[in-house]
Amino acid sequence: MQEFGKKNPAANLADLGLNVAVAHWNLSSEELVNKTIELGQGELNDTGALCVSTGKFTGRSPKDKFTVKDAITEKSVDWGDVNIPLEPAVFDNLYNKVCAYLGGKEVWVRDAYACADPKYRLNIRVVNETPWANLFCNDLFLRPTEAEIASQNPDWLILQAPGFQADPAVDGTRQANFTIVNFTKKVILIGGSAYTGEMKKGIFGVLNFVLPHDHKVLSMHCSANEGKDGDVALFFGLSGTGKTTLSADPNRALIGDDEHGWADGSIFNFEGGCYAKCIDLSAEKEPQIYNAIKPGALLENIKFNEGTKTVNYADGSITENTRAAYPIFHIDNAKEPSYGGDPKNIFFLTCDAFGILPPISKLTKGQAMYHFISGYTAKVAGTEVGVTEPQTTFSACFGRVFLPLHPTKYAELLGKKLEEHSDVNVWLINTGWSGGAYGTGNRMSLKYTRSMITAAMNGELNDVTYNAHPTFGVLVPQTCPNVPAEILNPRDTWSDKEAYDKKANELAQLFVKNFDKYAAQANEEIMAAAPVVMQNA
Repeated sequence: MQEFGKKNPAANLADLGLNVAVAHWNLSSEELVNKTIELGQGELNDTGALCVSTGKFTGRSPKDKFTVKDAITEKSVDWGDVNIPLEPAVFDNLYNKVCAYLGGKEVWVRDAYACADPKYRLNIRVVNETPWANLFCNDLFLRPTEAEIASQNPDWLILQAPGFQADPAVDGTRQANFTIVNFTKKVILIGGSAYTGEMKKGIFGVLNFVLPHDHKVLSMHCSANEGKDGDVALFFGLSGTGKTTLSADPNRALIGDDEHGWADGSIFNFEGGCYAKCIDLSAEKEPQIYNAIKPGALLENIKFNEGTKTVNYADGSITENTRAAYPIFHIDNAKEPSYGGDPKNIFFLTCDAFGILPPISKLTKGQAMYHFISGYTAKVAGTEVGVTEPQTTFSACFGRVFLPLHPTKYAELLGKKLEEHSDVNVWLINTGWSGGAYGTGNRMSLKYTRSMITAAMNGELNDVTYNAHPTFGVLVPQTCPNVPAEILNPRDTWSDKEAYDKKANELAQLFVKNFDKYAAQANEEIMAAAPVVMQNA
């Protein structure tokens, strides 16, 4: 085996069962970009970012993600449609097949880690079949120093082989692609899909088990930023609701755009980069993200304007889930190390395809718990295979598909945090539709959403008049700086008020029906926060 690059002298791929021809260890971004171009796997755009295609899979494939059911997970994991069990022997067989497939090939190896708070650091070793996937890992995970690499040993291994195709009839998978998490062997095994988000979310799932289960730390699908006075804000939401966009604020330091932990006195980023949706990206609307796409960044599944190397961000012909991966230091005001203190404001972002929820509303503790457990939003086109337009969904904790434990475990941790920090303001933000449902109304203006969030963080909504929403009971401010008053009350934006009332009742019914499965674990305060359903509406 030929080896190049920097590594721990004791590190040996043969110990992992890999007998490869060439291993490139911890190459620089520039080296990985050059190798990708040399292999004909990508090209540069006019800002110097590397542009690649992830092939058949342009989003995650949740139905093909498995967790090995063994002594560690059998009684802890919430088994079902989200956490699909796999026998240890099936994993072992596939692991050996992937190692055999990579035998004699050229691979790219990276040492990285997750969790910016050193108390919870998780060391990761990644073995990739392509150099650009290794670049993604360099951009997205936290980067150890050269001195740390020289002595680092991994806690977890990610083995990614997009070119390997499983045989479902023989290998026990649903189809040719798979992502398997093994908590006993501490391995994430990926085959048949080159979509890089599978690696990122694989580690997220690991931390969603380890941190709450072993350390009583709340793991969160949220972005975070910090004001000049040290006030931290959290933004919860599924892909497409605005976590990355809204946390990228030129007046606030970015802690991270997607995944965080909340320990005692500490909000810390799991990652060292951002993975931003870039459909319809523009310098005017999202200048920080737009300017972060430069040498070292990775663009996935984009199209160029004809005859140029200029990206046409409006082109979703490959997928609506076009993505830009870049290290967090590409954001000018990123905070490093990427952690801060306890939050002052928490925003639940929902993309309401019904056009019913207010663009901003304040939640009581009971309402905060109810909406956190509910996790209402719409799946936005492209984030998952087969989703081509917004679909109403409830995703507990705003990230159900990433949670190995039962959702109430995370809700209990959040409830404890809100009890300990009674001064935290919790807001519900609708980044979805106004003036009608999807297909009739219009998507909420990003400019106005930014103004509402800024007003909340600046304390400018502390002393305004609030009215309770008649169906959902959330408190709606009647004025907000730089926002037209007529859009604050969603019913006023509908031309047909009776149609609004009917649709609001339909949405309330969906909330109540969804919450039935959690009602037995919910206390009176949470249950009292449920929307009011008019039976004869």
